[in-house]
Amino acid sequence: MEWQQIVGFHQLAKLGSFTKAAEATFRTQSALSQQIKALEGELACPLLERIGKKKMRLTAAGERLQKFCEAVLQQHADLQEELNEIKGMRKGHLRLAAPFTTLYHLFRELLPAYIRQFPHVQLSILDRSQESVMELVRVGDIDFGLALESAVSKDLATRRWRRVEKMLLTPPGHPLLGEKKVTLKEIARYPLILPPQSLKYTGRRTLEDHFRKLGLDYHVIMESSNVELSSLYVEMGLGISFATVADLPLPDARKLAFIPLDHYFPADYLAVVLRRDKALAPHKQAFIDLLFGEALG
Repeated sequence: MEWQQIVGFHQLAKLGSFTKAAEATFRTQSALSQQIKALEGELACPLLERIGKKKMRLTAAGERLQKFCEAVLQQHADLQEELNEIKGMRKGHLRLAAPFTTLYHLFRELLPAYIRQFPHVQLSILDRSQESVMELVRVGDIDFGLALESAVSKDLATRRWRRVEKMLLTPPGHPLLGEKKVTLKEIARYPLILPPQSLKYTGRRTLEDHFRKLGLDYHVIMESSNVELSSLYVEMGLGISFATVADLPLPDARKLAFIPLDHYFPADYLAVVLRRDKALAPHKQAFIDLLFGEALG
């Protein structure tokens, strides 16, 4: 079994496509197909079951081989990092992902500080949805990510970072700012800017469930999957919206007002998300240490 066969099969099993796996390994589809056939000949068993022209799935033997490939590739990466540490080289690769708002508002000072401390570490930072963050952690494509603790599945480990609260976003001077405790009946009177209707936007589902239980009519004037875009149109006076806000001031001077909704939505936490079997190299753990040191400082 050759190294390129291990890499090629791993990418094929992960991506589920010869085209995508060939692109990821800088091979032609024909070359990748020959690698897989050679593996099947060496192991004397089929590794893939083709379903139609484009779909495929792993056989039981293929699933076992994929676990082996994951372990080998991870051990290789860990070994390289350990050797760098032995040689006193503060270098390696750090891969992380977080939703756009977290990266935009909360990492601005943290990332330059880390780069100054570890100038030879290769960073890969991905702007991804919470669901993508969890899947990337699960398959080992990133070292860790950040997501709302309540959204993280139990097969993954979490470490709480910052407390966050659900807030109503309005322009300054909005009539609702004069209320001691804003009710859903009052909120439903105004045009709403909400995320698209999708299973991944649990906040919208929760809000609409509340509206339905109370028999409230409401109007969604705009759908936006990006809180920054929603905020822009709130500032313009198009409607009011919702955001999950961390316990710190926003860095930009925005023409926005925030109304707490803790009487409807319990507080949550932004959390670091990791695989339970993941041991972090020192330069990766240093990022988390900096993350929590910055939060406490």
